[in-house]
Amino acid sequence: MQSSISLSTPQSHSSLTAIARSNYKFEPSSIAPSSNKPLNIRFCGLRREALAFSFPQPKRCELQRVAVSGRGRSKKVSASLSDNGGPPKSFDYDLVIIGAGVGGHGAALHAVEKGLKTAIIEGDVVGGTCVNRGCVPSKALLAVSGRMRELQNEHHLKALGLQVSAAGYDRQGVADHANNLASKIRNNLTNSMKALGVDILTGFGTVLGPQKVKYGKVGFTDNVITAKDIIIATGSIPFVPQGIEVDGKTVITSDHALKLEFVPDWIVIVGSGYIGLEFSDVYTALGSEVTFIEALDQLMPGFDPEIGKLAQRILINPRKIDYHTGVFATKITPAKDGKPVIIELIDAKTKEPKDTLEVDAALIATGRAPFTNGLGLENINVVTQRGFVPVDERMRVIDADGNLVPHLYCIGDANGKMMLAHAASAQGISVVEQVTGSDHVLNHLSIPAACFTHPEISMVGLTEPQAREKAEKEGFEISIAKTSFKANTKALAENEGEGLAKLIYRSDNGEILGVHIFGLHAADLIHEASNAIALGTRVQDIKFAVHAHPTLSEVLDELFKSAKVNNAHVTSPFREPVAV
Repeated sequence: MQSSISLSTPQSHSSLTAIARSNYKFEPSSIAPSSNKPLNIRFCGLRREALAFSFPQPKRCELQRVAVSGRGRSKKVSASLSDNGGPPKSFDYDLVIIGAGVGGHGAALHAVEKGLKTAIIEGDVVGGTCVNRGCVPSKALLAVSGRMRELQNEHHLKALGLQVSAAGYDRQGVADHANNLASKIRNNLTNSMKALGVDILTGFGTVLGPQKVKYGKVGFTDNVITAKDIIIATGSIPFVPQGIEVDGKTVITSDHALKLEFVPDWIVIVGSGYIGLEFSDVYTALGSEVTFIEALDQLMPGFDPEIGKLAQRILINPRKIDYHTGVFATKITPAKDGKPVIIELIDAKTKEPKDTLEVDAALIATGRAPFTNGLGLENINVVTQRGFVPVDERMRVIDADGNLVPHLYCIGDANGKMMLAHAASAQGISVVEQVTGSDHVLNHLSIPAACFTHPEISMVGLTEPQAREKAEKEGFEISIAKTSFKANTKALAENEGEGLAKLIYRSDNGEILGVHIFGLHAADLIHEASNAIALGTRVQDIKFAVHAHPTLSEVLDELFKSAKVNNAHVTSPFREPVAV
């Protein structure tokens, strides 16, 4: 969902990590498509249409699933808490995972459940980006911003019959809340793996060759281990375009912003994707004025256009937020010697100078870059595509010749399929299913995404333009159904009637193509739709589901009931009713 700035300028972030794993450049020439066909990809949660890279397809002879001897579909095994599954016959481990973020953690837990002797290698701290520098601490800050908005909204409180004196906050207390939450979740992840007997190996992991990995800390002797299967799950880091000087104080990335070391009076946010939107919610609630810099001609370009338009009316226009669209920030200089942060803007199309801003701080929210350099991929003839490890639909790594690399997989941000923590975890679980004998292909169109603003935005599947393009190409008709939060009893009880739910579906057979929600607790409501897509449930079936009254879930209930399917008699068979 990120601004196209993140797709058109080279990276500069070598100072962010002790060992940089990403040294590619976002040059226009480097992302030229191999064909004229756009590739649907998701960056940081929201689907974009981009003339981007395309991974080489594996040769036909390589498409067969690698069989795993002794691990049939029907065999049930469980790992002992002490010995972490049965000992491998000829390897140190059944499975080694490089990277202990949410994706690696999910894979490790599922592997132990399947009886695999498992090790996970982590060079930083358990939890990866999401837990330590991403979705977890950001939700702590957003929880504060949500409370502040409620306390500051006199009209809202008066409608509920409440009277509250002026609200205030302690910046350090807010920062401590975010840090403490990250520490708690990090400890939970660590303890869960230890309790199940997963070996946590400290150091940076490198693939030495087929089924062989080394790990170790800088300045210390490396350790070499072997594994039947290896999963790369090294994640990503903030992407900083060329010309932007990050000092970590007045010019910052999301990594720095989550520490909330100060709240500027005026901050520029470069990129109006979900990262930028969430931080605009935090900063404006705490008293800052915000200016968005967006390379495309509209804000929030990755959202469904109708949802984006409504979100702008509620999340942007009434708040202390202004914006510049269709411009690049070609140079950003940190504040120093009493001078403010200086931002030079040019027209995104003509490249002519457009404006110069002088502000207190700048947050760079132009997307994330895969953390893949130094993995030793050259040892197995694998060449990254713009830093991403090429994989097939089963997360199997593809080498430079288009062949599958045996026993090697890559999940999460490092493969670029969908840069979401829960997508990484789902991919990891899918891989474990494969290496234990069950063929499994993850449906990425069923994976939901959310933006935790106030109100929230959530989505799954295709946007309306994407669905119409698909329909035109494949020769079917689509229909749109909508429901408003203003018709929902629970939303009205909360005095939170602003919101919309939108269903995109095939009118001929009821297939759900996409669902988009803007409103109270949208991030929680989306899962009924995502599960329906994952399970292949059609509109004419799900409309018979029963929802508790009065609840927000009835927004989805009314949405599905309002859909009209031409061949409604074509339904999935129901299970036999159970008498009670």
